[in-house]
Amino acid sequence: MMKRVLLTVLLSTLAMMSHAQDSQTAFNFLRLPVSAHAAALGGDNITLADDDASLVFHNPALLNNVSDRTLGLNMMTYMQGSVTGSASYSQAVGERGTWGVQGRFISYGEMKETTYDNQQTGTFSAKDFAVGGTFAYGLTEHINGGITAKMVASYIGHYNSIAAAVDLGLNYYNPDSEWSIAAVARNLGGQLTAYEDDFERMPLDLQLGVTKRLIGSPLRFSATLVRLNDWQYGIGKHLVLGADLMLSDQFYVAAGYNAMRASEMKITAGDEESSHGAALSLGAGMTLERLSLHVAYGKYHVSSSSLMINFSYIL
Repeated sequence: MMKRVLLTVLLSTLAMMSHAQDSQTAFNFLRLPVSAHAAALGGDNITLADDDASLVFHNPALLNNVSDRTLGLNMMTYMQGSVTGSASYSQAVGERGTWGVQGRFISYGEMKETTYDNQQTGTFSAKDFAVGGTFAYGLTEHINGGITAKMVASYIGHYNSIAAAVDLGLNYYNPDSEWSIAAVARNLGGQLTAYEDDFERMPLDLQLGVTKRLIGSPLRFSATLVRLNDWQYGIGKHLVLGADLMLSDQFYVAAGYNAMRASEMKITAGDEESSHGAALSLGAGMTLERLSLHVAYGKYHVSSSSLMINFSYIL
């Protein structure tokens, strides 16, 4: 019964999401990567069937691959004066389920408060938060489903906005063939309160992805289609590509290319356009008996590069 209900909810919502259209959105910090491994593979990856606690932020179904009683921590530098971080905890439920809790934040630092004629009257800070809970369940031997329910809040000086949203995910993984296929609907929900009653859409994101490791080879390739609910871009702009070089069972290096980021962060100077390397990302990681560490480099703002560090520990 549990399998049928969860599968029906997931598939129905994914179908509805396929007809949604993006417009002006709030809480866009939810688009930033949380997993350093996913960040290294282009910033969006929903098919890594690894024991990695941070992947729950990208696909809730992947929580079922995480070891029991795992604590995860993450920190990433963003644009100057800003920093973002997250924390998560997961625990097994019976033989086929896993629950988890997680939170993330971004602080934009302190800014000047001025009048319309540019007279400074003080300073203010801006920050965003999201906290949620996840449940993942093994629907079949090779298919996991997951759902994350979360509350999101944004504070800019004396103003604030609050929203409720869910992430839904499915993942098929066959360890014999090393195929992993997934579908995710992220940030499905809406604002409960808005800045001055100006309600905006959530940053909805419908994603499809595939990962395949070449049998007998240290190479693993990933392809992810992102923001499939927003067709103002050509199909090529929705593609994220990544590759892992598995040096051993404990170590990997990774690289990725994100066409959407390259387009959105393109700068025009005279007759020349450049994405200043924004599409490219790199990373590496190691997994020991109870400890995992992942690092990644990427660009998520035109003003600076970002360094991300993930740490997880099995209690």
